[in-house]
Amino acid sequence: MKNRSIWCLLVLCILIACNSDYSIKRRGYYKIDFPPHQYQSFDQPGYPYTFEYPIYARVVKDTTFFEGKPENDYWINIDFPKFNGKIYISYKAMSSNNLTKLVDDAFKMTYKHTSKATEITDSLIKTPKGISGLFFNVGGNAATGKQFFVTDSVKHFLRGALYFDATPNEDSLGIVYDFLQTDMKHLINSLQWK
Repeated sequence: MKNRSIWCLLVLCILIACNSDYSIKRRGYYKIDFPPHQYQSFDQPGYPYTFEYPIYARVVKDTTFFEGKPENDYWINIDFPKFNGKIYISYKAMSSNNLTKLVDDAFKMTYKHTSKATEITDSLIKTPKGISGLFFNVGGNAATGKQFFVTDSVKHFLRGALYFDATPNEDSLGIVYDFLQTDMKHLINSLQWK
């Protein structure tokens, strides 16, 4: 009888404790509030190029390249602190015979992501200022989803790649990639050689 009373009391306590409204919550991602697209000019003395970049970003001189020093002083990063991302900009002065090598290198850098990419598409760039090149969209969970290179085919070659300091996840980074792609294309269209 004593065991039965304890058992009934235990069952009663369990039934009373289970009266909360519980619902399963779906997985989701944080809401990101995007600022309006507004731009400022990058026109530093000594640099062979000028362009416009977002006011919510900052330009930082690139001081390392795979544990070494960059090839020249014109390599920069456009840092987006709010999004934990950067556009790595590398610049190379061209000689009469290295355009093919520079373009091949840009393709190699992009296609290094094929193991994680679901697709890689490119689109031709032609700005009103006579600058041409290619813009790459890399789908899937690749380390970089947006890359480009532009040139005047004579003296200047500039390459950019957008990276995030986060594990690549196309689902969560997709809206940020789309937002920053607008800024990358504005940078390209406002680019001028000096």
